[in-house]
Amino acid sequence: MKRFLRRWYGAWQRTRLGTRIILGLGALALVVFAVVGVTMAGIMHGYLDRRLDEQLVKSMDTQVPLLRATHGPPEPVYSWYSALYTVRDGVATPVSGGKPPSDAEQLAKFAVEGLGGDVTRTLYLRDGEPYRVRACPVDTDSVLVSAAPQKDLDSTVQQLIWVEAGAFTFALVVLVVAGRLVLRRGLRPLADMAGTAHDIASHDLTANPALPVRAAGTGGGAEVEELRTAFNVMLAHIDTSLAAKTEANERLRRFVADASHELRTPLTSIRGYADLFRYAAANEPAEREAHLAKIREETARMTVLVDDLLLLARLDARAAETPLRPERVDLAELAGDAADAFAAGRPDHPLTTSLATAVVDADPVRLRQVLDNLLANAAVHTPPGTAVHVSVTASASEAVVRVTDTGPGIAPADQDRIFDRFFRVDDSRTRGNGGTGLGLSVVQSLVTAHGGTVAVESEPGRTTFTVRLPLAPVVSE
Repeated sequence: MKRFLRRWYGAWQRTRLGTRIILGLGALALVVFAVVGVTMAGIMHGYLDRRLDEQLVKSMDTQVPLLRATHGPPEPVYSWYSALYTVRDGVATPVSGGKPPSDAEQLAKFAVEGLGGDVTRTLYLRDGEPYRVRACPVDTDSVLVSAAPQKDLDSTVQQLIWVEAGAFTFALVVLVVAGRLVLRRGLRPLADMAGTAHDIASHDLTANPALPVRAAGTGGGAEVEELRTAFNVMLAHIDTSLAAKTEANERLRRFVADASHELRTPLTSIRGYADLFRYAAANEPAEREAHLAKIREETARMTVLVDDLLLLARLDARAAETPLRPERVDLAELAGDAADAFAAGRPDHPLTTSLATAVVDADPVRLRQVLDNLLANAAVHTPPGTAVHVSVTASASEAVVRVTDTGPGIAPADQDRIFDRFFRVDDSRTRGNGGTGLGLSVVQSLVTAHGGTVAVESEPGRTTFTVRLPLAPVVSE
């Protein structure tokens, strides 16, 4: 039994939603129709019973006075049986009246009961037909008994039942057919959404992440409209996510290719100088030292590149052990130290400063790296003699650092990609100056990790990099 029920329930669960709704609606309507039909038949049967009882009472109330006066036979009424019984010593004997309906003995017993007062009951006499029988006393030893057949009454109720069954069956068929049509039309938006989902499943979204497929159409009610809207929002989110994933994969591919290229260059140089060193081992010591110096230079360049890549990877991954060690620091002091180092190392670029106190909670080592990278970028990408200016200001909620140079500027097409990894405005000159193409990417990642922003504004004769960081909260004493 349990296995049968599980199979039945599984088959029910696999049935389409529209079919289940129609079957449930039909079953509910069938129950309602059955309750209504039984109630109506019961009410009609009770009404006809009361009418028959009223007719019996009226007829017998008319005959009893005459019988008391004449003791003659009662007048026949329709197809009823009426008889006057004399009761002596608990035995009823018919005195006058029509022929009893084939069960005189049962009627005689009933007459005995009627001697004590009016009695009404339904009796099934020997011919098997139901009769509504009433007995009422005429005098101290006489009882009038009348029996009315209920065959016509039961026939009327049975006809009513057949009419109800036919009408309810027709109504149930109409309800199921019309309900199926209405449900099919109402569920059409869901079918459209299912078709859209199948269309999406049949396409390669990785090859075409922005597939323009949406659930179209209208109608279906507020709930279906809400579902359609949510479905389309989900598809838009999927499109956006896939596009972002594709773009990220493309960036990663370019990043790996660029990183491989950047690492291959110093490694090739190191291998070449190592071969030259081997061949020149028997030559002049100065030549060997020159080769060793080149190897150390390329090794240092590769070390800087690997360190920058590691830092960017840790910032991107937001590792549990963050590379930042924040503390309260004055940006003016950091900028001053960075300016002094730049002036000492780049005497061919005149430097001016305008520094105001701006206290932030940040990693001083990483902020110094940001300033050094911005100053180095200004020196690498501008000719000797280009003036550089560093300023630090503070507003109500943020500290602002600006590094400005008077160089040739950055082309508008390059400004959007200036912070991309391994992007170079002048590829050949940058490599010649030892750049890796990661300096500004490191700047952006570190500033973002500190909760700030960095932007560039450039035109011929003026380029400004602006770093904005949140000020440290004031500590009340």
